[in-house]
Amino acid sequence: MTLPQWWYDELRSLAVRSRQVVLLAAITGAVTGLAVSLYELVVVEVLIDTVLNAPIWAQGLIPVVGLAITAVILRYGGPNATPSTSDEYIKRFHDPGERLSVRRAAARITASIATLGSGGALGLEGPSIYLGATIGSRIHHRLPPRFRGESRTLLVAGAAAGVAAIFKAPATGAVFALEVPYRDDLGRRSLLPALVAAASGYLVFVTIEGTAPLLRIEGLSGFELRNLVAAAIVGVLSGLSARWFSSALRWAKKYGTETNPMLKVVLAGTATVTVFIIGRLATGESLTLENGLGVVNWALDPEQTVWLLVVVFGLRFVATTASVAGGGVGGLFIPLVVAGALLGRAVGGLVDSSEESLFAVVGIAAFLSAGYRVPLAAIMFVAETTGRPSFIVPGVIAAVAAELVAGSASVTPYKRAPDILGTNES
Repeated sequence: MTLPQWWYDELRSLAVRSRQVVLLAAITGAVTGLAVSLYELVVVEVLIDTVLNAPIWAQGLIPVVGLAITAVILRYGGPNATPSTSDEYIKRFHDPGERLSVRRAAARITASIATLGSGGALGLEGPSIYLGATIGSRIHHRLPPRFRGESRTLLVAGAAAGVAAIFKAPATGAVFALEVPYRDDLGRRSLLPALVAAASGYLVFVTIEGTAPLLRIEGLSGFELRNLVAAAIVGVLSGLSARWFSSALRWAKKYGTETNPMLKVVLAGTATVTVFIIGRLATGESLTLENGLGVVNWALDPEQTVWLLVVVFGLRFVATTASVAGGGVGGLFIPLVVAGALLGRAVGGLVDSSEESLFAVVGIAAFLSAGYRVPLAAIMFVAETTGRPSFIVPGVIAAVAAELVAGSASVTPYKRAPDILGTNES
């Protein structure tokens, strides 16, 4: 049987387009990985380290100055730039015809450096995903029309690379970029470019920063069956807490965009200074300014008491809410991770378990799953960042329990229900 010539032409065209998509996704990922490594260097290794080595009185005031600088940058650097980062990616995913403005991107990234570099209790992953999405979007629009293909392909690829790079977790980056735009669904048509870009972004980043896992998990290589019941309990508690956490953060976002800039900086700054002082008195450390993963590693210390873990949980919650309400620019992924680790570790302390690290890890999976509604990305995150794939099973149980309890709560209002006809991805 001889196939019509147009079949061969279509197959040849599909093969060419597929190679182009893979190549462009790899380029997008590599550029994003390099950009994220430079961003991380400036924020963490230069600015945050400088803040943490400053006199105590200066440490308490620097975040307030950072919020004030952020407000000025967003107001005059925009135009009309908001503090949103990950939310901007989700909005553009559902409205791919609108370009991500380079000028607004520059304002948001610069503002995020002011917020995070001064010790704001937010995460680097928000600006990283936004930076990658902007790079992917601009590459797409610079291509000749015959090379462009589907409009959101490189947007997703860049976002995936941004997450993969900042967390040294390629699978997490690909899954998060596909999962976060929807409730209970994935953007499946962009899977291949997301995987390719996440891999290339990761490779570029770890070439510069090294491949060591982000979280230090020692002395625990597996789990016992009784821990699965405990994982479900942590999941339920995380789901309930995440509902409260999500509502507060969504209120803070609204407050931060509608309130007078000077007033919100003063009020948020007052809250930030207050929790910093309480944190120093309680722990002797600057945990409200510390990089989020540094707080997780602090919580993994078996010497930390339950009451201290609960206090730091509350302080980090207030610090994160204040940063968002004050117009700070940063991500909410890491604040959810920190909250989950502290909650899980506290539960482990209450039941007098010798496996505190496991409780912290399942808490991360559960809180992240419930807060962002990304169960697959949450499970991949704990597996990749700990280097312990054996944590997947208890992580799944905790994430599912948290999802069921959390209901429709989410830290972002822009997620959409899946389109069963597939028109959302046309």
